[in-house]
Amino acid sequence: MKALASLDPLLEHRIRLGVCVLLAKHSELSFARLKAQMQATDGNLGAQLRKLEENGYIQLRRDFVERKPTTWYKLSDDGRKALDTHTAALRALIDSAQGSD
Repeated sequence: MKALASLDPLLEHRIRLGVCVLLAKHSELSFARLKAQMQATDGNLGAQLRKLEENGYIQLRRDFVERKPTTWYKLSDDGRKALDTHTAALRALIDSAQGSD
């Protein structure tokens, strides 16, 4: 099935997919905001963000907010393409399952 082959293994993890979806909706989010939205621990979220960054799906910048270090994340162009391909494959799988009666 072509849709299965189009799924992105990197986006099959709940947190990585959720982060990309949130970043597609918002231009940029802080680590703290992503942590709250994903209900993840610092360590788990950090590990998943690192995998996305290493694969070029997200970009980060470091800044200070009220004299506290803050890391901001945004979806890269490659990340947007990967998310679009992955969600299209998911839609195709769902459509095929619904039409298989």
